[in-house]
Amino acid sequence: MTVGPVLILGGGIAGLTMALTLHQIGVPFHVFESSREMKPLGVGINLQPNAVREPIDLGITESDLNTVGLPALEWALVGLNGREVHAEPRGRAAGYHWPQYAVHRGRFHMLLYHRLLDRAGRECITLGARVTGYRQDAGGVIAEVSRADGMTAQVKGALLLGADGIHSRIRAQMHPDQPPINWGGAVMWRGTVRARPLRTASSFVGLGTHRHRMVIYPITPVGPDGTALVNWIAEVTVDNSGGWPDDAWFRPVEVADFVHHFEGFRYDWLDVPAMLKAADCAYENPMIDRDPVATWVDGQVALMGDAAHAMYPTGSNGASQAIVDARVIGAKMLAHGATPDALAAYDAQLCGPVSELVLRNRGAGPFGLLSLLDERCGGVFEDIESILPETERRDYMAGYKAAAGFAIDTLNAAPPTIPPGARVA
Repeated sequence: MTVGPVLILGGGIAGLTMALTLHQIGVPFHVFESSREMKPLGVGINLQPNAVREPIDLGITESDLNTVGLPALEWALVGLNGREVHAEPRGRAAGYHWPQYAVHRGRFHMLLYHRLLDRAGRECITLGARVTGYRQDAGGVIAEVSRADGMTAQVKGALLLGADGIHSRIRAQMHPDQPPINWGGAVMWRGTVRARPLRTASSFVGLGTHRHRMVIYPITPVGPDGTALVNWIAEVTVDNSGGWPDDAWFRPVEVADFVHHFEGFRYDWLDVPAMLKAADCAYENPMIDRDPVATWVDGQVALMGDAAHAMYPTGSNGASQAIVDARVIGAKMLAHGATPDALAAYDAQLCGPVSELVLRNRGAGPFGLLSLLDERCGGVFEDIESILPETERRDYMAGYKAAAGFAIDTLNAAPPTIPPGARVA
């Protein structure tokens, strides 16, 4: 029996999608977000077709998504010598029923936020408040809430959903012996720049090796001057034996601090150092994740999003999986009500496969093709067929898509996660 609202800890992409889903299926909820003000933070992310279908089923149209990004047309890998390794169409161009989107993370986040306020009202979310712990009894779950003004409170709900990110306090209480955050040695610099898109009007381009690479893709349509806002990620792998040397996990930096790593990335179709020097912002952060845990659920409490499965961004799965988490939880509530049984069913469906995906991404994810290329020829080649035949490349990518939940035949044939008009009794 429901004894209060479902409490959602975290107002990021995972938490807001969860709130919109609960509103859609008629389950009372309340969101607690530690930020005092919602702001459009971050740069570019990709949403895979298996995730894009979910906001569309929530009534967020492609026209809405076009205000925060654009459909991706192509995914391509390029070797150190600037030659194509593998390219394939994406989204509808590949035959999916839904597009893949490259979006500005902050603008997409704010789209979800404003849509939630429009539908559920401002009273559905408390800003400047964080859940610091929980306890359970037969009547529900009690969340310990700490507010930015120093006040504390105990809030009772039917369930608690921890969408509080990689530093999750809910996960730390659920798994007190979990290992520390894992850093494998990769350092990333991220930013945006006004530039002409590469290859097509909307291509995702990975360039270099699995240990030294660039990722480049536009997150706005081409303007009258022929340029778009282009998202870039520059990455190198260094010795991590001493751990991450800084207390800051994400900080603004000057391009001059790292551009020297990419001086050799100059081709007749792209000058990476020149592109980086023209950037309008640059941020540094380590590529981090967490070791998988055996379960995401403790009775009336569940983890979702990065709190459940923080993963390397090599496969563009983080935000996509957070959206899918929310929708699967909603589907399980349709079957079991807002009960621990729904959370257990969610855990049984996703925890194992997504934990495997976390480890697969740690091993370079779809960029594993560049690992194979590096092993066989150091990233420099004349004829890719003699190094990585097309059948091997396609089989590798098909295996990754299946593991990540967007194998085309399976996804296209799948019914909606939440049937239209479905409500929890």
